[in-house]
Amino acid sequence: MITVEEVQSFLDKFHTKLKVFGIIYRDDRDKNKEAILKLEIQPSYREVVIKSLRPTDYVDGPVIDKLNSLGEMWVFGKDVKNREVYIKISIGYQKSQTICISFHIAEHKLSYPFK
Repeated sequence: MITVEEVQSFLDKFHTKLKVFGIIYRDDRDKNKEAILKLEIQPSYREVVIKSLRPTDYVDGPVIDKLNSLGEMWVFGKDVKNREVYIKISIGYQKSQTICISFHIAEHKLSYPFK
């Protein structure tokens, strides 16, 4: 089972890399585009939410990305405008941007092991 320390370690690495290389979003996914409209947020606000992730927001991971070969993906949930948002992120490839695979309204209630 994953520990709070392992989640914090991932977030530390992710946030450090985000500061250096930035982040790209999978806006080719309809769910992600629709969430921005439904939440009535600017696309750039996603980065504010992602930077605020803490171990208490952890839902699942690491999960190996077999479809896109991005390595490990981690799932978090966060309240945005009173809606639970499902966030799946990856550190991505070496010397490149971090990746936000999913940023959309949760399709079901998320479970937070560290809350």
